[in-house]
Amino acid sequence: MKSLRPILFCIAVAAAALPALAAPGRFAITTERIAAAITNRGVQITPDQVTLFTGVVASVANPELKVESIDRSGNRQAIARIACADSAQCLPFMVSLRVNDGASLEIASTRVLSSSSSFKPVQFAVRQGTTTALYLDGTHVHISLSVICLESGIAGQTIRASSLDRHQVFTVQVAGDGTLRGRL
Repeated sequence: MKSLRPILFCIAVAAAALPALAAPGRFAITTERIAAAITNRGVQITPDQVTLFTGVVASVANPELKVESIDRSGNRQAIARIACADSAQCLPFMVSLRVNDGASLEIASTRVLSSSSSFKPVQFAVRQGTTTALYLDGTHVHISLSVICLESGIAGQTIRASSLDRHQVFTVQVAGDGTLRGRL
């Protein structure tokens, strides 16, 4: 039993040190660096207006950041997509920006978003979990039955729907009137 203790101790020390040895250096990307990158693109943002959704790291200490897009997501909020100029240094990430009501967001003349622009949600013809009519057409047969939508969809999109007893699954096309169409 005494000879087993040193072995277990060595295993415990190696296990504790292994993650530190295996992980290469990672450097946190700060809100100051992000605000500077956004300001360099012509939008005046301070670090306290930037909110990270999660911790963001890079493989180098001070990577060059580029702002790919900024989209308004409300009267006082915008979402910015940021990436490293060298894609090997970090993964693209999103941040939230708090902006003033009257502020307009302009990104290097590629996209202009002002306070008058608004987010327009997708208008689904059918929604997941709702019951609707499915019309199946064959050469000499036309069948109508009630089904449950397994996915939301817009007109022309192909979605899945199931029979009310959930024993059959159909792959069908969404019609503009909120019904589904399929072929036999």
